[in-house]
Amino acid sequence: MYRQTIIKGAIILTVANIVTRIIGFFYRIFMAKTIGAEGMGLYQLITPIYLLVWSVSASGLSTTMSKLTAQEKARGYMGNVKRILHLSIIGTIIISLIFSVTLYRFSEIIALVIVKDSRTALSLRIISLCFPFMSAGSILRGYYLGLQNTSISAISQVLEQCVRMVVIYLLAGLLIPKGLEYACSAAVWGMAIGEVISFLYVLIYYIFKRKMYASSILSYKGALSMILSMAIPLTLNRMAGSLFSTAENILLPQQLQVYGLTQGESISLLGRLTGMAMPLITFPSSLLTALATATMPAISESYALKKHNRIKSTLHQSLTFTAIISAFTTGIFIAFPTELGILIYSQRQIGDMLKILAILCPFMYTQVTMSAVLNGLGEQLFIFKIGLLSSTINLCAICFAVPFFGINGFIYPWILNSIIVTFVTIYKVNNTLEILIPIVRQYLLPTLAIILSCLCGKLGFYHIWNNVSYKISVTATVFATFIMYLFLIFQLGCVKKDDLRL
Repeated sequence: MYRQTIIKGAIILTVANIVTRIIGFFYRIFMAKTIGAEGMGLYQLITPIYLLVWSVSASGLSTTMSKLTAQEKARGYMGNVKRILHLSIIGTIIISLIFSVTLYRFSEIIALVIVKDSRTALSLRIISLCFPFMSAGSILRGYYLGLQNTSISAISQVLEQCVRMVVIYLLAGLLIPKGLEYACSAAVWGMAIGEVISFLYVLIYYIFKRKMYASSILSYKGALSMILSMAIPLTLNRMAGSLFSTAENILLPQQLQVYGLTQGESISLLGRLTGMAMPLITFPSSLLTALATATMPAISESYALKKHNRIKSTLHQSLTFTAIISAFTTGIFIAFPTELGILIYSQRQIGDMLKILAILCPFMYTQVTMSAVLNGLGEQLFIFKIGLLSSTINLCAICFAVPFFGINGFIYPWILNSIIVTFVTIYKVNNTLEILIPIVRQYLLPTLAIILSCLCGKLGFYHIWNNVSYKISVTATVFATFIMYLFLIFQLGCVKKDDLRL
């Protein structure tokens, strides 16, 4: 039953994540082709501020809600869950309203002084309107994830993305011809309205499906103490990450200009890196994000019940699938970077970035899995410390390396930083749970499988598919490589029957 719950939840969230990633992915392609790399760069200047507000007002509380719900449910104290939920929603709405009023009132000053581009002022005012809905919706989704009712979160995610696409499609023809400022506002209107509709769906479900539980045995002071002890380090971690991300997006174009690029060239390069190449790199991680989201409350529940063998079993299974997905994406992006850049964005330069950034995949994806485990074990303070160190290194690279080495002065330290953080988190989990990760079966064999698959894929691309159109040949080659890879991971024993058993 335990394994069924995790796998079922992971499947539901995976489907939802894939659907939302696909919708968002095609939206980015649409925007990239419509407003160009500079427009995408301008949009990327706005996104970190939205993520910063989410980090401060909702991210820590949402994860806390999920963990505490699973923990108190396992102990049989659902009355405590209700009290924790109400306090969390009140807190997140107060915080988000402060941000909304501040950002709306001082949007032009923030655009000029912080973002360094006056064209973002309109979008900042629009996005400020959705903060309370975004924050409260995140708490309610965390509540249902803690109950391991993943379908609510899944449906709300898909609904939000669909609303975004519809709104952007309806507004694009009206606003994009007016310039980049209004093109960005079309995307931001979609984001804001999507958050409102998603929140209303979760709220209506909660109102009609809520159950009556026994009174809480936890005082308001005790509940608040439980919330803050976990939410503060989580929020600080996410807030630091968002602050550093915002700083990176603002400073990177400035430092690229010091290197010798014009403002337009630096914004375009930012758009290609963070708005085009990175979405491709992170797209496959939707599978692991779903698994991590379903795994975290389950690990928290097992930890509360002191079932350590169950935690170890879950971790080994999660790492197996992490290694399989990581190996495939790394191999594909190294073997076919230019082909994918031309196929998706009609830009050869994206391929050059993909080939370098592909090295990030195994480390970035492993961090997703490790973070879920550490959150489930209550290691929020460790996550905060390692995240702060990582962000500081990236920011130092922008300030001191980019003026001399250009964009490579940011990318290569970023990769090295990711490698170090991954091994530190693995060591922490290994030390806490006293496990031994089977490296050969989990990492080396998938690597061998993808090398063989990509070699065959390359041969097929140049000798079999060369008589058909470029787009068809690239698509067919990647698909054939994927099928061969699946065949090899089963033949090499990367996945066993126990790993797939429900």
